[in-house]
Amino acid sequence: GVEIWLKRDDLTGLGLSGNKVRKLDFLLADAQQQQATAIITCGGIQSNHCRATAVACRQLGLRPVLVLRGTPPSGQHLDGNLLLNAMLGAEVRWITPDDYRHRRAAIMEELAAELRSRGERPYIVPEGGSNAVGAMGFVRAGQELSTQLTGLGLDVDAVICATGSGGTLAGLAMSGLRAEVVGVAVCDDRAYFRKIVEDIAAIAEERFNLSLPDTGWDVLEGYQGRGYGLSRPEELRDQATMAEQEGIFLDPVYTGKAWHAISEMVRQDRRALGERVVLWHTGGLFGAFGRGADYHAALAVPFVEE
Repeated sequence: GVEIWLKRDDLTGLGLSGNKVRKLDFLLADAQQQQATAIITCGGIQSNHCRATAVACRQLGLRPVLVLRGTPPSGQHLDGNLLLNAMLGAEVRWITPDDYRHRRAAIMEELAAELRSRGERPYIVPEGGSNAVGAMGFVRAGQELSTQLTGLGLDVDAVICATGSGGTLAGLAMSGLRAEVVGVAVCDDRAYFRKIVEDIAAIAEERFNLSLPDTGWDVLEGYQGRGYGLSRPEELRDQATMAEQEGIFLDPVYTGKAWHAISEMVRQDRRALGERVVLWHTGGLFGAFGRGADYHAALAVPFVEE
């Protein structure tokens, strides 16, 4: 009984795909203006943002340096985004989850100093490309959606996106959309992400004369599940239902969790989100690879045995 539309950022490209591209559009333009030669960024072991950054760097003649949270896989083949990063020749530095959470900014600054000592001109892109410059990509994306909705003669009650670093939500919240903008937290909590959005918006107001409205946007918590990049069987089953009924693949880290949140809320109350909503499909299919065991357990998918 609820009309659900998808904004298909999973179709922005192949290697250079997903919502990260919109942020990189502005970030790497800024890097080029500063005559950067190398880009440093960070993310999880299967980070879509890091892979997209590495692709964009190679297309622009820049050198990608990736700071990844975790340990390098041993005794097995690379897969998913790790394989693509290797094919792109990206330099990878590994740090512990604890260092990532508490010291990643300092570690990237230290790495930048190391590159400068070698004669390079590094440019640091934060986690997920989520700062005021990157968020400009989603200010423009929100305006793009408004134009599309007007062209279709549609009014929507809510625009829903997954929130893992805050930049997508911040940009949409500042874009002037005539709908409630809701970020589904895939990690951390509402207070954490509201502060991130407010911090991004404060810099965007100073640099780009944008403002964050007091109302019309929020963060939905309670659907983080097991944590960032960790899936529950019910989340994977909802993704499989989307694939089976619509032929559309979601990713397990971001849009899969946002879709599970929508599904659960509508199951409990058909009017919880309004009559018509837009789910922002942020892409990230490569993040599903290497998770066969999780999908197998959740879906009872048969495997071919040798």
